[in-house]
Amino acid sequence: MTVVVTAVFFPAEGKQQELAQAMQRGIAAVHEEAGCEKYAIHAAEDGTVTMIEKWTSAEDLDAHGAGSVVEILRGDVADLVAKPAVVTRMTPIAAGTPEQGLL
Repeated sequence: MTVVVTAVFFPAEGKQQELAQAMQRGIAAVHEEAGCEKYAIHAAEDGTVTMIEKWTSAEDLDAHGAGSVVEILRGDVADLVAKPAVVTRMTPIAAGTPEQGLL
């Protein structure tokens, strides 16, 4: 079953751009991981940086979470965040057309 994740990162004062740049180092590696369908970062109006992820299965997401790329990401952003990220796992609910109603 598909799993969607949001991870909201809270940059230290004035560090949003630097945080986004630091996060990019591991993105290409994550794109190569089994089950990764989406793994993208977005700058939000409130100053946060949100990672939006889509995984083929919870098992693939769990393997990602236990992998070395996540450790690299944590190290790359450690000095750029004001507090820990808020990570939320979600199960898609179909609505409307398959193309538009599911992430």
